Amino acid sequence: MTALFEHWGATHEWAWFFSMLIGILVIALPLMLAVAMIIYAERKIWAAMALRRGPNVVGPWGLLQSFADGLKVFLKETIIPTSANKGLFLIAPIVTFTVALIVWAVVPFQAGVVLADVNVGLLYILAASSLGVYGVIVAGWASNSKYPFFSALRAAAQMVSYEVSIGFVLITVVLYAGTFNLSAIVLQQKGFGLGIVNGFGFNLLLFPMWVVFFISSMAETFRTPFDLVEAESELVAGHQTEYSSMSFALFWLGEYANVILMCALNALLFWGGWLPPVDWAPLYIIPGIIWLLIKMSLFFFMFGWVKATVPRYRYDQLMRLGWKIFLPLSLLFVVLTSGWLMLTRYGGPAV
Repeated sequence: MTALFEHWGATHEWAWFFSMLIGILVIALPLMLAVAMIIYAERKIWAAMALRRGPNVVGPWGLLQSFADGLKVFLKETIIPTSANKGLFLIAPIVTFTVALIVWAVVPFQAGVVLADVNVGLLYILAASSLGVYGVIVAGWASNSKYPFFSALRAAAQMVSYEVSIGFVLITVVLYAGTFNLSAIVLQQKGFGLGIVNGFGFNLLLFPMWVVFFISSMAETFRTPFDLVEAESELVAGHQTEYSSMSFALFWLGEYANVILMCALNALLFWGGWLPPVDWAPLYIIPGIIWLLIKMSLFFFMFGWVKATVPRYRYDQLMRLGWKIFLPLSLLFVVLTSGWLMLTRYGGPAV
């Protein structure tokens, strides 16, 4: 696209700027629309599992319910508590929302379709997504209220606990793929299955790590059964308790953008990304982005399924799962993956 703008007479700097701007809008605008629609879809999933109808009034089949809710929130007054730190109080939801968007810069939707195909894409995602907890912590402290403050403390402890195990899980992926580039990680998944199963992405060695990553991704995004940060029976609404209007909406937009990101990472890191399920020529007729969206939809359904059926963990159970189960298990698989690669890929230890 840069070459197209240069052909139209723009300088290289302006051509690059406009091409990047268009790329950002092409990702950000559909993502915002996707957030609205997955909120509707998740409410339908919950309703179906509870034998209810869910949204069915606003628009055909209730499809416009999320937009009606967004308009309602937009028209409400933004109320700032008198004892709150006003600057930080207003910045916190902006931080959460912005961090949730910038991570998508390195996510490949199919071969060559990525805004920034950097060699350290996985490190970028790990670093940028970790910043999201700052919005929660700042919101809890700036509200100057006890329930948001307790929520901020919980968020910090929960994020640290599960970031550690996720880091070791990603080490196993990087060891097997030999790169931090997300596009290369997807392509490296061709023919996975250790020679037993010829399915793209289904790696028998890393399958337990996918289970750990999937559960940890729910804890990272504060989803049920790990939603101790927003536990309504204990903390009213957690760090969002004192928020209203668009400030409140930005937290929700950021949270669901992170949920979609985790669904994408599950597909890209462990299930072949934009590759079809098996290496069969007719399946390549379907564009890679469609395969990626199908896999993301499946993982999002699993997120909604868990939220509708699994009761919330106690906080001691949450910590025990992260530190006493996931951390030793992920460390063990780092050793197993390294050993397997030494024996099979690198010809065993040097004599």
